[in-house]
Amino acid sequence: MSYKSRKKYDREFKRKAVELSFQNEDLKKLAADLDILPSLLYRWRREFIKQPDAVFSGNGNANLTPEANELAKLKKQLAEVQMERDILKKAAGIFSKSDGKAFNS
Repeated sequence: MSYKSRKKYDREFKRKAVELSFQNEDLKKLAADLDILPSLLYRWRREFIKQPDAVFSGNGNANLTPEANELAKLKKQLAEVQMERDILKKAAGIFSKSDGKAFNS
């Protein structure tokens, strides 16, 4: 079984390819010249148009503003604290039930 590894392109290559794509009319020829699929070039263009400043961050990691990073960090922290609270509530409920075995009654 043949496994073809996935090509990785650096941020600068993607930016140059997108810039060239806006200057050229024949995107299929440009994609062939760059040795990439035309669909990949179209996707890079869409991403660039959507967020020109935060595009091509790599490996699925979005380039977020400091405020967005802080917000994501706080949301994660809140979720952890809520989970801890729920666990403690359940534990308190379990230990507060007196079935006569835990205490000498």
